[in-house]
Amino acid sequence: MTKDPNRYFIDGCGRCPQFATPNCKVRSWTDELKALRSIILSTGLKEEAKWGVPCYTHEGKNILILSAFRGYCAVSFFKGALLKDPHRILIQPTKNSNADRAFRFTDTQKINELEAIIKDYIAEAVEIENSGLKIESKPVSDYPIPEEFSTVMLNDPVLKTAFEALTPGRQKGYLLHFSQPKQSKTRTSRIEKCIPGILDGIGLNERF
Repeated sequence: MTKDPNRYFIDGCGRCPQFATPNCKVRSWTDELKALRSIILSTGLKEEAKWGVPCYTHEGKNILILSAFRGYCAVSFFKGALLKDPHRILIQPTKNSNADRAFRFTDTQKINELEAIIKDYIAEAVEIENSGLKIESKPVSDYPIPEEFSTVMLNDPVLKTAFEALTPGRQKGYLLHFSQPKQSKTRTSRIEKCIPGILDGIGLNERF
């Protein structure tokens, strides 16, 4: 994974085969990412690379990340669920997103129009972090275990033990990853690819 935020804006996160190629999603949103980066840095947040993407922190605490996707680029707040969102522009990324909320953009004009609002949301996010407010995380039991993974663990007690020994966050990451595909064969393929990481006691994104 990319460890230098500057390189992210050139070559991407390093977590897929499209890294440093013309097909990298980052290269589809060069201008938009540049505009968002400028706005974020103007607020005084520190820029670091975490999980292969630019992460912005305040006094060592994660505030937001900036990333590119196939259809948009996004600013994602770690505790976005606590933001007041008076303009109703934050998106809940998935139905299982308990804490994070995001801005999604597809053009620089919109980013420039919302610059002041983006800064206001960032300021509120910093205030929330300074206040010590926390979001109660969902227990692992709230995340369904795909039938394909249940079957694999039933036939492999060592894998079952290794999975149950993972931290709750790592377990949730794998379960979400396994549950996303609609087709059983795709879920099975994801599970097979992740087995070595589970046995090694590491999380989904730590495998790269």
